[in-house]
Amino acid sequence: MITAADPIRCRRAALAALAAVLLALCAPLSMALADTPQRPLPMEGRKTVYQRVLTRPGAMMHREPGTGAVRQYPAFQPLYVYARRQGWYQVGPSVSAGPEGWVAQEQAMPWKQNIVAAFTNSAGRKRQFLFESEAALRALIEDEALREVQARMLDEVAAGEIPPERGIVAVEPPEYVNIVDQLYLMPILDFVQDLHPLTYEDNLLMQVASVPLRAGGGEAGSIADNFDAGIVFVFDTTRSMGPYIARTQRAVERIVTAIQGTEIGRRVQFGVVGFRDNPEAVPALEYRTRRLLPLERRTDQTPVLATIRAATRVAVANSPGFNEDSLAGVEDAVELTEWEPAGNDPFDARIVILITDAGPKDPRDPNARSDIGPAELQRAAQDKGVAIMTLHLQTDAGGAAQNDWAARQYRTLSRFNDDEFFYPIADGSAQAFEDTVTRLVTALTDVIRVARDERPVLAPDLRGRELVNLGLAMQLAYLGRLKGTQAPDVIEGWVSEKAVEDPSRLAIEPRLLVTKNELATMAELLDNLLNLGEQARSAEDSGRFFAQVRDVVARMAQNPDRLINTDSETLGGALEFLEDLPYESQLMLTTAERWQQSAMNRRSILDGMRQKLVQYRKWLLDPGVWTALYPGAPDGEHVFAMPFDVLP
Repeated sequence: MITAADPIRCRRAALAALAAVLLALCAPLSMALADTPQRPLPMEGRKTVYQRVLTRPGAMMHREPGTGAVRQYPAFQPLYVYARRQGWYQVGPSVSAGPEGWVAQEQAMPWKQNIVAAFTNSAGRKRQFLFESEAALRALIEDEALREVQARMLDEVAAGEIPPERGIVAVEPPEYVNIVDQLYLMPILDFVQDLHPLTYEDNLLMQVASVPLRAGGGEAGSIADNFDAGIVFVFDTTRSMGPYIARTQRAVERIVTAIQGTEIGRRVQFGVVGFRDNPEAVPALEYRTRRLLPLERRTDQTPVLATIRAATRVAVANSPGFNEDSLAGVEDAVELTEWEPAGNDPFDARIVILITDAGPKDPRDPNARSDIGPAELQRAAQDKGVAIMTLHLQTDAGGAAQNDWAARQYRTLSRFNDDEFFYPIADGSAQAFEDTVTRLVTALTDVIRVARDERPVLAPDLRGRELVNLGLAMQLAYLGRLKGTQAPDVIEGWVSEKAVEDPSRLAIEPRLLVTKNELATMAELLDNLLNLGEQARSAEDSGRFFAQVRDVVARMAQNPDRLINTDSETLGGALEFLEDLPYESQLMLTTAERWQQSAMNRRSILDGMRQKLVQYRKWLLDPGVWTALYPGAPDGEHVFAMPFDVLP
């Protein structure tokens, strides 16, 4: 982040001190222990959510109001509020340890929700500004010459000559910082829900602060010497797919032969996963998913071509139903591929290419392996930096209705940032399919050429805007990792959720900073609700459902690690820390009346719970997504910046 003032560099010692006191962010609000004589003040109208503040730069701790200062707080340290006195907060860093002193109100700012902002990848949009006031942000976003003014501002930033009257305090980093790989704290202090003036779509204007957790990484090196791509094909190997796999082999062979022995050939690597359907239902299928060839760095791509050729030996039996378990194949490609192999040299561009002539199994299908849906799988892949592309052969076998349904599922699955990578092949045309495979794989090798400042094979219009953006996004992520790019050190300002010049592009993504204990609470509640909901068969059962939910919540509340409100009127009301967030929660909207309205409503609610529960359990078991904010933090207090779109 380039600031209008001189950059503020966080020294390692200061960061260590900051990390040691960030317990307030991750201490579970549910751990208000019975033997604690004093607890923080609750938020207005809440029982299990406590008042918090963030310290301003230079804030001092005092033993008593008006006495001499004891020590200085780090900037933006989160603190719980235990009491208020005129002009003062009594504060402490932990909900369980009680207050430690007082801080003047003018030296702290309220933190209403435990939400943080995360920059999206800026490929396909302009870098965004942080402004000193909401009014300054609105002045740009509502300017009739918006794009011209924005271009001038970016030129001023590049020249290091920003006029003070612009009100700019910072500009987004030029590289991408993945908040899952490298947690940074950019708390949202306040937000205003509004309409974007270009399209009248919902938009958030957010006041954010920034507190990076660690110092910058290594220096930027030559992207040409390091940047590479891993491409994993996910083949439908059922009976109807033989000719198309052969066409894939032919297209890939031409490309591999052309780059064999070149630097580009050394920088593009392949893996292959096959999928069919449930072998328990039809044993002759042999397997549901199988890793046919691992993604590895090879100097000779002969094994890749041989594996694709062998994959044309498709299943000899028909699957149960027309749709196949393609989501299981994609899930294995995303989760089981060694994107970061031994030696800690990760693949920089990460691509999964799904090729199928069938739709995916719905999570409700008894032959589906997992309850995870396309939206949850897409989110998990994007957080790993993996882009999913789908080539869907739309044949007459399934009919128009089935093809339309499959297209909706695959469009959801095949998104990365704000671009879509879904390629329908009308009428299952073998030639159109081969042409598409050739264009995609060539475009992906062009990502390496562009990164090496070489001339691409395909012109930009042949690659398509989405593939040009993808290449740029992968390069920005690579540079962000290489340089240790972070958000600004001590910055407070207003920024738009959606790009000011293009509301179709998300610029800032709000996320909820949850502890492992809090996520476990969500998972346990959903698990209990699912069990109760599946047992509620009759209208009478449905009428008793909410009474049973209250019993479950009361039992969960006995566990001090569970953040539960026992006086909820909705299914989600038990999770008070989710209320008043800028998103619509299905559970928060589900009252006793809505639950009893129809069996279809109940089915939809339960299906949504099930898909989210699967993802929660995966996160709980994945140590790679959790970060300890201070040395020696208990496992339950590690934190994860959770996307809003997978909240319950």
